[in-house]
Amino acid sequence: MVRIEKQGAVWTVIHSRFAEARNAMDPDSAEALVAAFKEFDADDSASVAVLWGEGGAFCAGWDLKFASTLSDREAFQRHVVDGLAFPTGANPAPRGPLGPTRLELSKPVIAAVEGPAVAGGMELALWCDIRVMAESAYFGVYCRRWGIPLLDGGSVRLARLVGQGRAMEIILTGRKVPADEALRIGMCEQVVESGGARAAAEAMAREIARFPQAAVRADRRSVVETYGLPVREALRQEWTNGVEAIFKEGANGAARFAAGKGRHGDFAKI
Repeated sequence: MVRIEKQGAVWTVIHSRFAEARNAMDPDSAEALVAAFKEFDADDSASVAVLWGEGGAFCAGWDLKFASTLSDREAFQRHVVDGLAFPTGANPAPRGPLGPTRLELSKPVIAAVEGPAVAGGMELALWCDIRVMAESAYFGVYCRRWGIPLLDGGSVRLARLVGQGRAMEIILTGRKVPADEALRIGMCEQVVESGGARAAAEAMAREIARFPQAAVRADRRSVVETYGLPVREALRQEWTNGVEAIFKEGANGAARFAAGKGRHGDFAKI
């Protein structure tokens, strides 16, 4: 169902329900995916994760066979309202219907998208920091046709990536968004040949993992936390996130540069 393949500091989290439901997410898969990403975030040896759906589909969304059981009010109350609702106050939220979409990790995750990433599957891809799509892959709010709204951050994250008007059109029409359009409008960051999304995402993950990680994580956190803040408050948050990384890594890195008699502008070896 969910397994992890580790290549040094790069962990690939694999969701494998293709034969049953094109990697649609049922409760057991969602719980297993949350556990995998919590394990990744807690392990000091892990730096970057890749999320990949095995079999040629990233994720077809929420398992509609499971969703069909929720027409019973008692089951809906137990599994959705009581089981997944946000708590009051600052208490931690339970998982999202698609699993890790409410987790706030300290490390980057790259989505490797083959085939459909639709409905909640699109939301799962949007939860990741970066999306690498195969040229035949596509997004879409396909749950529009079944009367299921976005519950895993799609209405929040899509507008932040592509703007409110474009997000509104994609969400309300439920249309297909192919990979070339996704790249053009900012829904993904790289398009590769079909069948190559996992390899390309893992290559990018290795590129990120080779750098000193305190600075990587500080900069990632600043991008996430400063969105929408006034400039002065955003700059203050960036400073707070980054200043300790200078002590942990930056000073030593500068010393290595100086010891090698490097010159500013000598960036070919980065």
